[in-house]
Amino acid sequence: MDTSTKNPILKALDFIDKMLSKFEGVMLALGVIAMAIITILSVITRFIFNDALTITDELNMIFIVIVTFAGLSYAARNGRHIRMSAIYDALPTKIRKIFMIFISLITSVFMFILAKYSYGYIVEVYESGRILPAIGIPVFYVYLWVPIGFTVTGLQYFFTVVKNIREDDVFLSTNVRDGYSDSNNDMEV
Repeated sequence: MDTSTKNPILKALDFIDKMLSKFEGVMLALGVIAMAIITILSVITRFIFNDALTITDELNMIFIVIVTFAGLSYAARNGRHIRMSAIYDALPTKIRKIFMIFISLITSVFMFILAKYSYGYIVEVYESGRILPAIGIPVFYVYLWVPIGFTVTGLQYFFTVVKNIREDDVFLSTNVRDGYSDSNNDMEV
């Protein structure tokens, strides 16, 4: 029986993890679709009217920030982050598990620290009163996604720590076991 069905804390963490996954997916999908539509509209207006809409640059900047920081968490959730694993892969499973717990915990702490600093930056931008000229919205709204992305990524790495503590296998993320897939299955020639 799954331990998360017995323990209400683990059950709550699993629920939060699933909700975060849906949030990330929606933000990434909407951000990428919006960037594509806005870029296509910009090309069309530039071609037809010989002038691009000034709003497109600002909108694309907003969606790049959203996709970047929602994507950060998505990469952590799916074990798609960069890792240099030559030494790690040569270690026995128990030591790899300890390393993964330590690496995920330290990364989680750093993500929360970056969230704190990015929040401080947002306060400075808010106090400056800067606005986006074409859209007319305050700039700090755009950067709100930065601490959200760092916080959700920090949570994701923390959930990886919990997963590695409660499971026997080694996990790169809550969804991805450590190891390499067969390269023949990944690529078709």
